[in-house]
Amino acid sequence: MIEIWYAILSFVLVVFIVLEGFDIGAGVLQHLVGKTEAERRLVVAAIGPLWSWHEVWLVSFGGTLMVAFPNILATSFAGFYLAFFLLLWSLLLRGISLEVGGHIAEPMWRTAWNFIFVTANLLLAILIGAALGNIVRGVPLNADGKFSLAFFTDFSPYGNVGILDWFTVSVAVFVLVTFAAHGANALILKTEGPVHDRSLRLARQLWKIVLLLLALVTFETWQVRPELFSGMSPKPIAWLGLAAVIIGAMMIFTGLRGKGELRAVIGSSLFIAGLMIAGAASVFPIMLRSTLAPEDSLSAYQNAAAGHGLAIALVWWPIALILAVGYFLFIYRHYLGKVKPSEDTQQPY
Repeated sequence: MIEIWYAILSFVLVVFIVLEGFDIGAGVLQHLVGKTEAERRLVVAAIGPLWSWHEVWLVSFGGTLMVAFPNILATSFAGFYLAFFLLLWSLLLRGISLEVGGHIAEPMWRTAWNFIFVTANLLLAILIGAALGNIVRGVPLNADGKFSLAFFTDFSPYGNVGILDWFTVSVAVFVLVTFAAHGANALILKTEGPVHDRSLRLARQLWKIVLLLLALVTFETWQVRPELFSGMSPKPIAWLGLAAVIIGAMMIFTGLRGKGELRAVIGSSLFIAGLMIAGAASVFPIMLRSTLAPEDSLSAYQNAAAGHGLAIALVWWPIALILAVGYFLFIYRHYLGKVKPSEDTQQPY
């Protein structure tokens, strides 16, 4: 039962990262692929109808964590308070910029909200990357099962760590570039004209950088938490994730080389999902690793909710999933195809 709920939790997080990665990546690239106000609004039009729906999966992740692993949720929210606060403000500013940026046809108004939009997406990518780096590296859990994180301490990933150190910064940069490349792939699929062409050129360069950064982060992970690699070998799901990474990378580069726009987007989604799946399988059953003492780490088995509650929740969760998937298909079918400049009415989304 615990393994099932861990898999469900991982699935929801993977869906959020893949879908939100498109929004964040496209937002980061707005001023690089859009040189005029009309082109920048085209980027907004590509993600405007979808961004709030993608954030629903983050709420679903929090709800699933509360149902299945309430102690992990309580410990994480208390320890990551500063990071969560920054994440919340970035989400709010990104949403506000999308909603109100089209209210007034005034250059200064539009420029200000475009700047906030890009900055918020940039911060979101860095914060999500740093959070994933903290999960891999571990947090300074004490014997009472509590921790708190400053921005940084001595910038070392060992002992009394902070949110940022050389490892988590590396992961944050990797996630930022990966999201930007993923967003470029999606913009190639959703746009035409100069925005499409610039996105294609950027995607071809960014994915080469992603592979270089992946090699660097893999080496750093082996230095910081070598047991992940030894723990991966007996877990078939981790190998399945690695296979998805390889297949995704092949689809990306073959899609970008030819006319395979959809293939490139599917490939980048597989690439990101595969990394997340391999990572989730490798860290299991440890959900919060202690950088102070391994015996103080919090595992899924020790911190899961009572079995009876998990069994009851397992009845309604598939119903919720069916509704979510149904709405997902409806939304994407409704907004299928490329965004036309004439379709952007300059109004809020």
